[in-house]
Amino acid sequence: MTARPTSILISILFLLLTGCGGGDSSPGNSTANNDSASNTVARSSSAPGATVFIISPINGSTISSPATVKFGISGMTVTPAGQFADNSGHHHLLVDSGLENPDQPIPSDAGHLHFGKGQTETTIELEAGQHTMQLVLGDGSHIPHEPPIMSDIVTITVE
Repeated sequence: MTARPTSILISILFLLLTGCGGGDSSPGNSTANNDSASNTVARSSSAPGATVFIISPINGSTISSPATVKFGISGMTVTPAGQFADNSGHHHLLVDSGLENPDQPIPSDAGHLHFGKGQTETTIELEAGQHTMQLVLGDGSHIPHEPPIMSDIVTITVE
């Protein structure tokens, strides 16, 4: 008789495990057969003519580390992450990196720095050598606007 409860338990576990693996397409989950349309998200509109720019350091400059980077914005306002006011967002600094997918939240890693408290400057450590920096404005969910508001790329040399 002890074999019967064990086989029932094994059957229940099998059903639970196989049932949990089946293609949930809710946000944050992925399946092998997702198409690109199911991976896109709604993007906030950017204000016409809105820009972001790096005030300092200036393109082509030679600096020392740590480097102070000052952010500028025109035509939009800076708001913290989590807030969704029209014509607003917060800065993301891309260091030696690019914006891979404007339809997805900007990643948070060493090459994609988030300023979700509404900061307009930062101090960062950089190794000696040449580096690139670019600002991207993201909405309350860290998603670039439509069209994306991105600064020119600034190239600097760190001594």
